[in-house]
Amino acid sequence: MPRYEFRCRACGDTFEVNRPMAGAGEPASCPQGHDDTVKLLSAVPVTGRGGAGPVGGAPAAGGGCCGGGCGC
Repeated sequence: MPRYEFRCRACGDTFEVNRPMAGAGEPASCPQGHDDTVKLLSAVPVTGRGGAGPVGGAPAAGGGCCGGGCGC
């Protein structure tokens, strides 16, 4: 189940709420009971190898074991 992060405008507390994606836009009360909260944008790292290209993010150059620059 996705986890959403909120911040209370009244007390400044930051807290997380687990809820289904269908309820992502619903408001949340802070643990102190305040209703004036705002949903925070969370950056989630995405990892994987699907079509990522060479290690280090270097552009793929044509040919050879080292990118074709040495004529190997």
